[in-house]
Amino acid sequence: MASSDSIIITTTRINDVAQSCSSSFNGNIYGLRCLSLVHSRQLFCRRLFDSNKDFPAHLEKVSDEILRKCDGLPLAIIAISGLLANRERTEDLWNQVKDSIGRALERNPSVERMMNILSLSYFDLPPCLKTCLLYLSVFPEDSIIEKKCLIRRWIAEGFIRKADRHTIHEIGERCFNELLNRSLIQPVKTNKYGEVMTFRVHDTILDFLISKSIEENFVTLVGVPILPTRTQSKVVRRLSLQVVKKPNSTIPIAGLLLSHVRSINVFGDSVEIPSLEVFRHLCVLDFKDCHQLEQHHLENIVRLFQLRYLNLKHTGISELPEQIGCLGFLEMLDLRANDVEELPASIVNLRKLSCLFVDHGVKFPVGIAKMQALESLKQVGVSNQPSDFLRGLGQLKNLRNLVLNGLGVDSNTVETNVVREVCNKAIVTSLCKLGTQNLRSLTIWDGSSVLQEPLSLITVEKLITRCSAVPQVPKWVSSLRNLQQLSLEVEGVKQDDLCILAALPTLLILYLREATKSNEKLRISGEVRFQFLKIFIYDANHRPVDLTFGAGSMPKLEKLVFEAFCVAQAESLCFGIENLPCLTTVRCVVCRWDEGSIEAAYAAIERSANTHPNHPTLEFIY
Repeated sequence: MASSDSIIITTTRINDVAQSCSSSFNGNIYGLRCLSLVHSRQLFCRRLFDSNKDFPAHLEKVSDEILRKCDGLPLAIIAISGLLANRERTEDLWNQVKDSIGRALERNPSVERMMNILSLSYFDLPPCLKTCLLYLSVFPEDSIIEKKCLIRRWIAEGFIRKADRHTIHEIGERCFNELLNRSLIQPVKTNKYGEVMTFRVHDTILDFLISKSIEENFVTLVGVPILPTRTQSKVVRRLSLQVVKKPNSTIPIAGLLLSHVRSINVFGDSVEIPSLEVFRHLCVLDFKDCHQLEQHHLENIVRLFQLRYLNLKHTGISELPEQIGCLGFLEMLDLRANDVEELPASIVNLRKLSCLFVDHGVKFPVGIAKMQALESLKQVGVSNQPSDFLRGLGQLKNLRNLVLNGLGVDSNTVETNVVREVCNKAIVTSLCKLGTQNLRSLTIWDGSSVLQEPLSLITVEKLITRCSAVPQVPKWVSSLRNLQQLSLEVEGVKQDDLCILAALPTLLILYLREATKSNEKLRISGEVRFQFLKIFIYDANHRPVDLTFGAGSMPKLEKLVFEAFCVAQAESLCFGIENLPCLTTVRCVVCRWDEGSIEAAYAAIERSANTHPNHPTLEFIY
């Protein structure tokens, strides 16, 4: 007890640490108990079935035998249920899994039993997924890892190969989702559409992966106090330099054979940056968030001729080496959150570069059309680019993901307005070319004027606009026959706008923000169907909502979100959600309420949710 108002709680899996802490502070040890069989079964069923009622009777006996071998360890139950989720629900197959756990486990300590179950899940993975999972051992304990960043690393390492009609990034998404479905990784942050953005690895699973990595000489970890380098192989394939206690401490790499290193991953700003001269076969170099990185550290980068992946995000660098174009195999370059103002002229010689990420203030050199391998380009500030860039952008035939910024710079001078009109015309021409080629995702910031031009984006599947309010839904939106996700801000949403959006044949996710209040009462009915829409987010921009769902509207809608809205009377919150047959989640973010209205508003929305046959989950935030 530190004071009368505070308590220190220390968690550990090591008994000696618990004893030491309790004796030092005169505290108590609370040993977490394992789950009972009843609670184990609840956790097991929640992972595999919708409810206990759906549990097949013919699997009850074998499932109880499996749970007894898990000994009430939650992680073991989650791991084994993740394994069974990918098997047919037959008694013979489940018995095989039970027998694979082994009779010896019944005599093993709890941690060893859990490791054996994790091993069973690991060896059940296809070879590609084993490698992808093992790669997570390069990250420090408790790391929050970005999904997209991880997939790009997998690609650069050569773990994922393009197959069939799917892109290599789509294959990476499938691998990630498979690990997620097997409960081998844990989601941390999801976006408003339910997509996982970041994740973490459970400490016990990470311990297992580190053990396997050392056994197979997959990763060499340096700077981890509990893992001396002498216990690892001297021949290094992938190097993970992690946080050490003293600033600018020397990394103990003496005696390690570094000539075969394929990737270097530096974590923490107290790690000394090693010289890159000896890493001639390097494919992956990740310095993200390394504030100790200086310009002179980049001098030898241009000699890394096999480099495929270079992450310099949030390092504080101000320029790239002029010879960056010598890296003929480079596929991914991330320069975001830095002080770089202009890219070297030689960057257009990176003929294999498929992903380029920069800040919106960065100026591009002449010759962007040479970079035909580009698939993802963001975040480009259009207003400060040369005319060659604006024209050349439309010639990037393989571009799939584009983020543009600064399309609507306001000015009172005639000269600047003329320049803006020329700029808009050039970018509209390029977008129309891209929209008939391979462009799949387009994000536009501050682009109201461009959105009101007649665009042709028939290949686009995802269109996101930010700070780009338009007077009404543009007519060309009706031509987006492949559009699956749309985010749009309209000055005053009217019934005609809803009719245009409802007619989009493949729309699954819609985020609609109302910039100014419309005087129309909006009704979504059987005639205005939104045939396949699954997620609808309506941002009222701190105004009342006058929207009603009629019978037959949005027949596939699963998630309904009202953001930043207020109402005059709680009774007006009955939106007709009982007419949405597939609804499972309702989320309301309200604002500008007086204290007495909150309970009445919540009660009104709760009544609507309770009368729905699905009894959707209700989130009420104020």
